[in-house]
Amino acid sequence: MTLTQSAARRIAGFTLIEVMVVISILAILAALIVPKIMSRPDEARVVAAKQDIAALMQALKLYRLDTKRYPTTEQGLHALVAKPSQAPVPENWKPGGYVERLPLDPWGKPYQFLNPGLHGEIDVFSYGADGVPGGEGFDSDIGNWSF
Repeated sequence: MTLTQSAARRIAGFTLIEVMVVISILAILAALIVPKIMSRPDEARVVAAKQDIAALMQALKLYRLDTKRYPTTEQGLHALVAKPSQAPVPENWKPGGYVERLPLDPWGKPYQFLNPGLHGEIDVFSYGADGVPGGEGFDSDIGNWSF
């Protein structure tokens, strides 16, 4: 049994037009999907910053339960790791601290702390992607007041 020439050509593979149609469809899909995927790392950094801030707020609440006050702005978040030596020195500071180490924000900068805060009793925050106060979008400040 022999194959005709047209039947053999159909079995041999795809035509150039068929390949170009598939490539065009893939390019259109990529153009629609890639921009959505590219913003995911920035969104993940914001979520990670909010989780870090929530954990620091919990540690600060435990600090306050033990010492009857939050650390001062000068003592900062470091008071959660090591007993402050600056006044007011806490009397009932928990040996071993309240956190093992202070995390950096997802952009590699330290979290900020204010007591009294501008947005509440205390503020724990990151300056966002740009590392400077204010900003919009992923550059905006992320703090305990924003969730």
